[in-house]
Amino acid sequence: MAKKEATELTVEEKLKTLYQLQTTLTAIDEKRALRGELPLEVGDLEDEIAGLNTRAEKINADIAEFQQAVTQKKGEINEAQASIERYQAQLEQVKNNREYDMLSKEIEFQSLEVELCNKKIKEALDKVEEKKKELAKNQEIINDRQEDLTHKKAELDSIMQETRAEEEELKAKAQDLEAKIEPRLLASFKRIRKNARNGLGIVYVQRDACGGCFNKIPPQRQLDIKMHKKIIVCEYCGRILIDPELAGVKTETPVEEKPKRRRVVRKAKAASDDDAAEA
Repeated sequence: MAKKEATELTVEEKLKTLYQLQTTLTAIDEKRALRGELPLEVGDLEDEIAGLNTRAEKINADIAEFQQAVTQKKGEINEAQASIERYQAQLEQVKNNREYDMLSKEIEFQSLEVELCNKKIKEALDKVEEKKKELAKNQEIINDRQEDLTHKKAELDSIMQETRAEEEELKAKAQDLEAKIEPRLLASFKRIRKNARNGLGIVYVQRDACGGCFNKIPPQRQLDIKMHKKIIVCEYCGRILIDPELAGVKTETPVEEKPKRRRVVRKAKAASDDDAAEA
């Protein structure tokens, strides 16, 4: 016999199917809860490592820039020294004081350029050493975070390996149940479940109250829920309500203890009084 389409289900069957879907989704949530905060921790570590690697790239770029500056300044020193040697050679062939003074000033200027370049080179080399220390420290942090990431990934994989088969089976069951529910009702159920703190979209009546928010349900409304004539939601939390019998939940009726008969106590007391009188 072919399965009933979602639109052909009675209200009672819709409620029963929804409750089965809820229990299946709750079981999936419990499997995922076993992972705890591990997925978030793994994601945070991966993001942190990515940021540290980006920082390392920036530091390496700064080092390369300073080293390039050192190379450039060394080239300028070579040019200045070559100029000094040329001007010194020209000093030996000067014909007047004016040429001598001009060449002397050029030599002095090039000498100052050499000193300035050496100063810039020293500063750049100091920066390179500083950046290398920063890079080494950054790499230590990366290694520590990578070690933590490897450990947490292994732990997460171990947990997922244990629950993967069961979770996949539950997911398949949930998909089959969802296929039986009309899209509009399913969308409403998912919306309610998403907004609920405990992930419950449908709950059964417990002790004359909503099983989700525990607010009291009027007797007439409880009767309507038991009739299974329409989908009824809690007026306080918006969850779909189902009676325990349809949900397959056995409710225990509280047994009142009978008060002890006081007559027995009186007899016992009277007997004790007679014993005292005989003594």
